[in-house]
Amino acid sequence: MFSVYSVVNYWISSMAEDRTFLMGKFPAVLPGGLRYARNHMWCRAAEGERARFGFTSYAIRLMQDVYFLDWQVSPGDRVELLQQIGHIETSKAVSDLFAPLAGTMVTFNPELLKDPSGINVDGYGEGWLFDMDCDSASLWGVDEYYQFLSDNWEKTQRLIKGKINIED
Repeated sequence: MFSVYSVVNYWISSMAEDRTFLMGKFPAVLPGGLRYARNHMWCRAAEGERARFGFTSYAIRLMQDVYFLDWQVSPGDRVELLQQIGHIETSKAVSDLFAPLAGTMVTFNPELLKDPSGINVDGYGEGWLFDMDCDSASLWGVDEYYQFLSDNWEKTQRLIKGKINIED
């Protein structure tokens, strides 16, 4: 069952226009009809509380080529916000993956378990990560996510360059 807040929030986000965040000379397109988590995952609402998640183009650009993906939870498992749910290996790093929201894992993209390169090719389509039952109303719209990226871009650049503790 949807709350009035969820319906209005979804309607507003579905009407938003796409945004493009420039990562230096590289564009990261952010579709306006999606919701966004702080850990750089997008969320597409489905029926009821079901939602599909994947990596944003911003995250994909930072990771570059994805080589390996592994899940530490199974369909049907209840997860908490920011609980570790898996690992990813990219050309840039090996990283843990964390739940963008509390909820119940429903399914993982079986194609990515065979070959995670689909993330690199079609991050907002065939490169989706997982479905979960959750309340996605607390996630950001495209404008809030764009602002978050903008507010943190300088820090991200220093981190990428290995100068996180150096003040300019």
